[in-house]
Amino acid sequence: MNTSLSQSNNPKDASGSIANVFGTFLKLGLTSFGGPVAHLGYFHKELVEKQRWVSESQYAQLLAICQFLPGPASSQLGFALGLLRSGWFGALAAFIGFTLPSALLLVAFASALPYLSGSVGEAAIHGLKLVACAVVADAVLGMFKKLCPDTQRRSIAVVAAGVLLLVGSAWVQILVVLGGAAAGIWLCREVTAEAQVSLKVSYGKRTGLALLVLFVLFFIALTLFADHSRLLGLANAFYRAGALVFGGGHVVLPLLEDSVVASGWVGSESFLAGYGASQAIPGPMFSFSAYLGAIVPNEFGSVAGASVALLFMFVPGFLLVSAALPLWQSISHNRMAGRVIAGVNAAVVGLLGAALYDPVFTSGVKDGADLAVVLIGFAMLAVWKQSALRVVAWCVVVSVLLSFAKM
Repeated sequence: MNTSLSQSNNPKDASGSIANVFGTFLKLGLTSFGGPVAHLGYFHKELVEKQRWVSESQYAQLLAICQFLPGPASSQLGFALGLLRSGWFGALAAFIGFTLPSALLLVAFASALPYLSGSVGEAAIHGLKLVACAVVADAVLGMFKKLCPDTQRRSIAVVAAGVLLLVGSAWVQILVVLGGAAAGIWLCREVTAEAQVSLKVSYGKRTGLALLVLFVLFFIALTLFADHSRLLGLANAFYRAGALVFGGGHVVLPLLEDSVVASGWVGSESFLAGYGASQAIPGPMFSFSAYLGAIVPNEFGSVAGASVALLFMFVPGFLLVSAALPLWQSISHNRMAGRVIAGVNAAVVGLLGAALYDPVFTSGVKDGADLAVVLIGFAMLAVWKQSALRVVAWCVVVSVLLSFAKM
């Protein structure tokens, strides 16, 4: 595996080109069904196992950073991977490639949502949930093998998963990762900093601090000028939601509902219709903001509303993760950093293991037939090394056929 990311940032390296980053994330944006936890599995399969952009340790470190910060964790992870791979334009390419398909589909599918309410549409959506089960299970197994090679780290992963299953909340996730770091210092004494591959970014702590200041200035300015126009009001509402939410797309819904439904901008039925559509498409759930921005009346039209809502939903999370990376780089060379990173990596495996059960498994697998479909989908990935697209086709087609058989 790569021991440094500096080679990937060379513009002469075709494999690390901006076009490659965009194409890779466009494919992920078109095929990553199942919500934010499933996206982590798709990213791992494509970028760690297949293309080897980063090592297992680097991927887990990035994921831990994104879990600490507010915002859409899977999109922040994609942005950070693009940034490390091809610089700022690579980060932008990753964001556009991963987000644009879902944003366009959400605006277009809003009008088609009634046609998805029949039995075939419901069965297809259910099949996508089964895909998520198979993909996340494959990712958890792969990360467990490589990041938990000894009894100490396996113990950290198991305890982390148990705590999260007992008390599942965004704040507990952060505490579990912190606990993993502390346990790593205590238990992972054989691990050194040299044994862990650190993250490398092309800018320093000054730039990171400037990005953090920019995050705060946006927050203040939008709050002060939100009443000047509906478009600025939209920018303020979605920036505030993106800056304050921990835990992903489902958690942001109450904030958005308070901003656009309670204010009278959007009716409750229209809000829920868009949320329903967001369950049926690939890509980040935060793209739901594009749908809301398109239907909120403003002085510049629906395209401007959708663009502003989408952009300001994601910007705060991207500013925060960009600000955090150079700080992490500076502390990761500490003599105890290897133990900390090892513990954090193990805790992240436990976090994903808990998420595999709840919500991925509990919301997808309803009976023995569903379990059989998931097991075969998992075998397609882990044993027969088939592409995720074939797993999507398998789960959706069989789910639809089973729905006919039950009629």
